[in-house]
Amino acid sequence: MAEAARKKVVTYDYTHVPTIRRFAHCKARHRVLIGPFGSGKSVGCLMEIIRLAHEQAPSPSDGIRRTRWAIIRNTYRQLEDTTMKTVFDWFPPEQYGVHRVADHDYIVTEFPGVRIELCFRALDRPDHVKNLLSLEITGAWINEAREVPRAIWEGVDGRIGRYPSRRNGGCTRLCIIMDTNPPDEDNWLYKLVEKEKPHNLERFRQPGGRSPQAENIPNLPERYYEDLAIGKTPEYIRVYIDGEYGFTLEGTPVYQSSFSDDFHVAKRIIEPIRTLNVIAGFDFYRHPACILSQLTYRGQWRVLDEFYEANMGVERFMKQRVEPVLIQKYRGMGVFGFGDPTGRVKDSTDERNAYDVLKKFGLRAIKPAWTNAVMTRIGAVESFLLRMVGPGEPAFLLSPNCIMLRKGFNGGYQYKDGVPRKNDYSNPHDGLQYAALFIQRRQGQKEQAGQRRPRTQHQPASRAGY
Repeated sequence: MAEAARKKVVTYDYTHVPTIRRFAHCKARHRVLIGPFGSGKSVGCLMEIIRLAHEQAPSPSDGIRRTRWAIIRNTYRQLEDTTMKTVFDWFPPEQYGVHRVADHDYIVTEFPGVRIELCFRALDRPDHVKNLLSLEITGAWINEAREVPRAIWEGVDGRIGRYPSRRNGGCTRLCIIMDTNPPDEDNWLYKLVEKEKPHNLERFRQPGGRSPQAENIPNLPERYYEDLAIGKTPEYIRVYIDGEYGFTLEGTPVYQSSFSDDFHVAKRIIEPIRTLNVIAGFDFYRHPACILSQLTYRGQWRVLDEFYEANMGVERFMKQRVEPVLIQKYRGMGVFGFGDPTGRVKDSTDERNAYDVLKKFGLRAIKPAWTNAVMTRIGAVESFLLRMVGPGEPAFLLSPNCIMLRKGFNGGYQYKDGVPRKNDYSNPHDGLQYAALFIQRRQGQKEQAGQRRPRTQHQPASRAGY
């Protein structure tokens, strides 16, 4: 594509980016461009805005082709350091228009008969978000869309096609274009493009950087992808170099040196052994988690089920999530375990604590753990991860239906500044650690008493049937 800007010429060549050429030819309301590092996604989206601006019908009043575009990134630092830098590298304000710094807008005026408003908005600025969802725009570009909440995409969808107004000729082509590195399979964007597949959306995936069909190679340093792969984790290579969906690690995984997905995850869902008790671990309050597991006679710790909810009280969590599974799957089985010791703090509204709530549901044998020291808890889990109970048989086995735990083991549960980061994966892993502490304490008691199995018998709650 070549556009004349008075005495200036901007040339963009699709020869080495055929996926972006197909992306540009698509007429869908929503288009998503997915590819590895260095594949030219951002520049391709920028040039698509310029191309569409030139296709806008002239205003009936003065013949000017007017468009207004929101350009969105999740943080202002990333917007300024990456997205805006790309725009200004190709179209320097001193040559192409006016950058209104205070308003975070850039008016491109140097294409004859064309006026393009670029409105830069970051989601970590509340004023930006408020303004974004009230803008009247032609279209939008969501840069690195996997990092932007779905609610923003949905909200922006209601703002496109509203500039220019019908009185000024109306919008010739409305659309939202998105580019991104491959998202995790739990990400909303993956679900949108691979599962939901709305009829007005098209997805374009570029080849991996090391494939024979790799794109944008002439514009990259020699051996760019080969050198980039040196010293990187398989997860990083899979996502950022090979362009595959995956789960990339942004921090150091807590269990990086002790967990192996191939070794510690069962090939099929693990069913409970009816003759064994259930060992539970609980984390409480506004982000409750519950882990259900068993310890086999050979000493293999099998994790069977996980439950987790954000922003839910313990009682509703038990009633809606945990109790139905206990009744259906674990009826007649004793349930023992530990929970977060801070659960002993009474609620200011009804003078009950989390353990009082568990008793209401028949879980009288769940007690506060003897410690909540995080490194002690992690060590309790690793004492199983690093052992085997037989040739090729791990001492820890995770059922594949425990998605949050598995994602956490594979990198979601990670260190930040020397301690595990608090996120959606940390709560289920806290519950797992309390279950590990329970097993560790019980095994210590057995060794001291010279017993092979505990004699204490738990009477299942007749009301609940488990």
